[in-house]
Amino acid sequence: MPKDKNKPKGKMSAYACFVQECRREHEKKYPNKQVVFTEFSQKCASRWKTMNDDEKKRFQALAEADKRRYEQDMAKYVPPKGAEGGRRKRKKKDPNAPKRAMSAFFMYCADARPKVRAAHPDFQVGDIAKILGKQWKEISDSDKAKYEKKAQTEKARYQKELAEYKRSGGGASPAKKGRPAKKAPPPKRVEEEDDDDEDEDEEEEEEEEDEDEDDEEDEEDE
Repeated sequence: MPKDKNKPKGKMSAYACFVQECRREHEKKYPNKQVVFTEFSQKCASRWKTMNDDEKKRFQALAEADKRRYEQDMAKYVPPKGAEGGRRKRKKKDPNAPKRAMSAFFMYCADARPKVRAAHPDFQVGDIAKILGKQWKEISDSDKAKYEKKAQTEKARYQKELAEYKRSGGGASPAKKGRPAKKAPPPKRVEEEDDDDEDEDEEEEEEEEDEDEDDEEDEEDE
């Protein structure tokens, strides 16, 4: 389902409010200097850890105000027809279906996420997702190529298992009782089905980690 542009912007955490202010200060002080997100986020995290509760109160108040704004906006929000609560209804998965192949980016996230969480224990899920996305853009081409190669191997594995799964009748919808079974449409190529599945996986991951909302916040900050 396409992203709903009318959906209210997600609420910000106290830390996200703090990072937003730090970024504005940095851009005001160094208007022509490009921000290296990995270094910038580390400095913000270190500064946040040294702040006492009184210093954090202002950002907690900003987060509470933004939470109220979000709740009010959501109360007025009408999801698109066919959506539940503004989110795509997920299909029930067959436990016997082969595990879908991960993209290079999600393989990187699986490796890097524990380190980010350990370095930033106060971060919320959206904050971590934003850092992972920025880090992926900044890693070297050689490191990125390693994940791309792993992703290709995973894709080949998935295509093979998916073909076997479908040959054995997996994924077929049972015919409704009392009605003749409809003629099945021509089967898609395995590559096309794999691409569709990967797209669904990415959408589900974005929903779970609110990456769409964090990307919008990041674009506005930039």
